[in-house]
Amino acid sequence: MAKRSFWACLAFFVLVLSIFVGQLPSQAAVPRHYTELSFPPTPEIRLPEFSRYQLANGLVVYLIEDHELPFISGTAWIRAGSRWEPKVGLADLTGDLLRTGGTKLHTSDQLNQLLEQEAASVETSISDSAGFASFNTLTEDLPKVFGLFAEVLTQPAFAVDKLNFAKSQARNAIARRNDDPGQILSREFNRLVYGTNHPYARLLEYRDLDQIDRRDLVDFYTQYFHPNNMILGIVGDFDPGRIKALIQEQLGAWPANPQLTLPSLPEVKAAQTGGIFLIEQPQLNQSYVRLGHLGGILNSPDFAALAVINNVLNGFGGRLFNEVRSRQGLAYDVYGVWSPRFDYPGLFFAGGQTRSETTIPFIRAVLNEIDRLRKTPITASELTRAKESTLNSFIFNFQTPSQNLSRLLRYEYYNYPRDFIFQYQRQVASTSVADIQKAAQTYLKPEQIVTLVVGNQAAIQPPLTTLSPEVKAIDITIPSP
Repeated sequence: MAKRSFWACLAFFVLVLSIFVGQLPSQAAVPRHYTELSFPPTPEIRLPEFSRYQLANGLVVYLIEDHELPFISGTAWIRAGSRWEPKVGLADLTGDLLRTGGTKLHTSDQLNQLLEQEAASVETSISDSAGFASFNTLTEDLPKVFGLFAEVLTQPAFAVDKLNFAKSQARNAIARRNDDPGQILSREFNRLVYGTNHPYARLLEYRDLDQIDRRDLVDFYTQYFHPNNMILGIVGDFDPGRIKALIQEQLGAWPANPQLTLPSLPEVKAAQTGGIFLIEQPQLNQSYVRLGHLGGILNSPDFAALAVINNVLNGFGGRLFNEVRSRQGLAYDVYGVWSPRFDYPGLFFAGGQTRSETTIPFIRAVLNEIDRLRKTPITASELTRAKESTLNSFIFNFQTPSQNLSRLLRYEYYNYPRDFIFQYQRQVASTSVADIQKAAQTYLKPEQIVTLVVGNQAAIQPPLTTLSPEVKAIDITIPSP
């Protein structure tokens, strides 16, 4: 009986095992190399329907409906910017105080309370090339929140106590600006290329804050904040007729400034063309390195080829990652970027982080990849990978109606064609190996490369003088208040 039970159990086990084995694939799947992977073509991208119109006072308005959620957001672009400020730090303080300084009808605390009650927000800021004001609200609260948004734009109070608080925060930021080596690297590299006193690179100091008062903020606001100097975009769950009436009610009576004139853009030319620079940070056991030179404007005739070059150099499968990081093991991270601006020259820069003792080999390896890109045509497979990477990432620019609205506002603000991004897409698709080499030879200029290292000079062996007999030290000491 026991023997019969044993054989019965064994037979059952064999049956179960045979069924299990029969369900396994006949041959185990072997993971494929990323170069062997294939993907379906990206779907065709279509812009959502939008409307554009202009109020009698010159305010340009874009509207995009999106009824997926009961939510509405809006953004205003104002033609202003720190590049036109008469005092360093004035634009940033003005952008901050537009919202935090209250209005002629509500204090800052009252605004906070009213917005918190509706789970809404109104924010303002001014960058180097534009001013911004934005709001977010539930659909049902639009009239109230948009009224507060319009109030912030048209009737700021610039309360003195809030200005003093903002200046105190700015002083704290100055005191902490040398805490992060990566931020030091980015900031001081820009100053090397643009110039220490240039509007695109100058630093706010304690003495600058001491020279700014409320009258300066009012004057800066008065110069630039007018409806005929502004573009407003709204996206969300609204009725077009009602929102047009609301915009007219809240902003239609805001008087235009017929005498408005904007200053010319600051001239940009390279402050340094070559050289090795060091910022001594003896506490570091690694070097932060950036090298590069003045770049170009986004609407360059070769902008598509330059964008593809970014993907030839970067990412998994990119030259810098494969050669400098993976094969030679010289970097924690490494990058090479053509970073243009919409209406002034941006930068081309490469760099990364490396051990102190591998600083020189790292710099030489990066320079070698830049030189190789100029002198030797890339392979067909590199071109395919870089183009596909560029085009496949293209779809992420169109994920939400808010992204599309932002693009429309940006292109109008900088006077770009509305279909600029589709021109870019078509040109990327048609970019050839020859186009890549031509762009590399035209825009990458080894003889003009500025090299900046933030690191421990004693630990950098061989020393930076291996690259150049003259290594210039940069003093980042913060001037006393």
